Amino acid sequence: MRFRLPFAMTALAAGLMSAASASAAVDLTMYYPVSVGGALTGVIDELVDEFEQEHPEITVNAIYAGNYDDTRVRAMSAIEAGDTPALSVMFSIDLFELIEQEAIVAFDDLVETDEERAWLDSFYPGLMENGQLDGKTYGIPFQRSTIVLFWNKDAFAAAGLDPNTPPENWDEMAEMAATLREASGDQWGVMVPSTGYPYWMLQAFAFQNGQRLMNEAGTEVYFDAPATIEALEYWVSLTQSGVMPEGTIEWGTLRQNFLEQSTAMMWHTTGNLTAVRDASSFDFGVAMLPARTQRGSPTGGGNFYIFADTPEEEQRAAMTFVRWMTAPERAADWSIETGYMGVSPAAYETDALRDYVEAFPPAAVARDQLEFGTAELATYEGGRIRRTLDNAVQAALTGQMTPEEALTQAQTEADRILRRYAR
Repeated sequence: MRFRLPFAMTALAAGLMSAASASAAVDLTMYYPVSVGGALTGVIDELVDEFEQEHPEITVNAIYAGNYDDTRVRAMSAIEAGDTPALSVMFSIDLFELIEQEAIVAFDDLVETDEERAWLDSFYPGLMENGQLDGKTYGIPFQRSTIVLFWNKDAFAAAGLDPNTPPENWDEMAEMAATLREASGDQWGVMVPSTGYPYWMLQAFAFQNGQRLMNEAGTEVYFDAPATIEALEYWVSLTQSGVMPEGTIEWGTLRQNFLEQSTAMMWHTTGNLTAVRDASSFDFGVAMLPARTQRGSPTGGGNFYIFADTPEEEQRAAMTFVRWMTAPERAADWSIETGYMGVSPAAYETDALRDYVEAFPPAAVARDQLEFGTAELATYEGGRIRRTLDNAVQAALTGQMTPEEALTQAQTEADRILRRYAR
């Protein structure tokens, strides 16, 4: 026999169920950087909408916070104000600062199933270096890149160079840049940005010369090593020989300089790849950076972090979102839409990204360069250390100091900053 509840009781039951459903809903705030390789808000908004449709119990409020430094500052300010966000994409190299301030949780402490543990091990090892410390994973790669060489094939052909053969080493890059400059008269041979992230570019030059800039513990740097000084001397020599403009070159406008054919070659993040592909009026190529004693580029870009001072249900929901965003299909679509890397081998095994790479081979360059990659410069007091090196690079490029003077001064300052972290 079935009993029918009176209307009032039915309404009460429905209200209780609705309240239970509402209490189970989780609202997440996510800080996200957009001023890197172009405005990505539309892509992120679409991904968030799709996630919310599949997970109606979770709402994600994406707050676009400027560049990586702006994002870190805003997220940390929110934490200090007692309004801690659930998660953020921030610099992979913010790891030491975030751990020192006990701001983030280790993903190892959040995983509960074998499937989640397998996911944690699914990413390219080279992209995990900046997200792990003392055997634990704190950052999950998402908006990741390496530095690549873009070259104008039409300009190469006009200068009598093989349009399909980019420079393989430093000597070839200097020689080709000189040929391109002489042939055009008003087009620079090569541009390497020296604002925004000059330390990143110097790290590439140094690593190509066989020199790492820091230890794994983040407590020492090697700015005044002979190979680092030699690397900056080579960079400065490009301006002295007239193949690259004197002074500083703006990170934010370099892509447009390349598209306007002000320079025949540029070093920039692979995160610009799709924007260059869509806007270029000429045939261009993308290659690994040229070598000195070896090939090499530091990795770069942002990782997902989950903040510690948040309720357990928010951390679990944030974990669900991060897993969803880094799934092979999403990572593949993200790479195609932006030019950033697919962060796992499985992403490149999807039909979408496999077909895309086959049709547009430059999309595989950053991934292939991981074989010759190194972790991006990351230390304790990372912002201060990077500013010290940025200032040294710019002082050398503007002629205020010699490379040796600038890097010796930077080393002295960095040693002073890091002294209390020595192990």
